[in-house]
Amino acid sequence: MLTLHYAPKTISIAVAIALEELDLPYQAVRVDFASAEQTKEDYRKINPKGRVPALVTPEGILTETPAILEYAAPSLVPGDAFAAAKMRELISYLNATMHPHHAHGIRGERWADEESSFADMKRKVPERMADCAAYLEETLPSLPYEIGTMEVLSDAYLYVVLSWLPGDGVDISNYPFLAAFQGKMNERASVQAVLAKGML
Repeated sequence: MLTLHYAPKTISIAVAIALEELDLPYQAVRVDFASAEQTKEDYRKINPKGRVPALVTPEGILTETPAILEYAAPSLVPGDAFAAAKMRELISYLNATMHPHHAHGIRGERWADEESSFADMKRKVPERMADCAAYLEETLPSLPYEIGTMEVLSDAYLYVVLSWLPGDGVDISNYPFLAAFQGKMNERASVQAVLAKGML
């Protein structure tokens, strides 16, 4: 049995979507960010980084969403080398560019100490997230696989990141391709399952 340590509305939910999509049994353990449970000794024994997700497997503990996704759902990695690389390229962009832009608005203390810096970072978030959405809108249609069908791992990752846009001051309806992707994903049983569990 796999055990997924997650926090609602975080990128850890991408793992839950992939697990649900493949109907893989897992136990979901909520990490309470409101009480900073992720910083406490008990959780740091699971993930010393103090982040989610963490996946407890029969072989040991995995951290970092891209690595966990490939371990848990290797069948959702394209068999074609170029298509697989393009999928990983998208996940890398979401992980290393778009996710940090979002985090600057809610976790500014990771990058600065002055309160004025937090406010400045937060003001910048809508612009940067809109730039990212525009990039995705332009580039995603050219990918060598169909998105929104959960044929690839990046669908789960992209879906969760796009769920952050309203809170970041970005209207997804301004990006018709992204809005259509989100609509298709909303209909999937895997997404409905995590929503029903209050994970997203």
